[in-house]
Amino acid sequence: MLRLKILASVIPLAIVALFARGEFLAGPRPCIELSGTSVQIAALSWQAHRHVSFTSDPGRATVRVQITDNAEAADFTVIDDIDTAEAGACASNAPPLLVAISRNPSGSDPVIYLSRDGPADHRIFVSSKSFSLLDAAALIVGARGERHRIEAASL
Repeated sequence: MLRLKILASVIPLAIVALFARGEFLAGPRPCIELSGTSVQIAALSWQAHRHVSFTSDPGRATVRVQITDNAEAADFTVIDDIDTAEAGACASNAPPLLVAISRNPSGSDPVIYLSRDGPADHRIFVSSKSFSLLDAAALIVGARGERHRIEAASL
């Protein structure tokens, strides 16, 4: 009987531990390495170090990201033709910087306007089976971490 009680108390703790680590989402998440730091899309929003959001209104945007059709014209290019990510492709000695795409941004979070027209703060080219345009834009803006031009102008 004691074994059953111990087992009954351990199972919920194991489930909570797995949930806290975000292991319920299987498979690798989009990531990049920038200056020796791995930047990755967070499995769970509350785990993220940085949050970004997207808007369809250019007036609300703090960062503009242009989608280009030419890899040479892009600041950030993702090209792959694989169905699954290579294990350890984004591994580093330090824990990754996690970026989450938020639906309800705070006032300090970057708000990205993604379009095919300029002007733009960043230009991206994506031809990938594992990265979406949103993933690429979120990673490049989340990785930068600098103050945005619109915010800096108001100082």
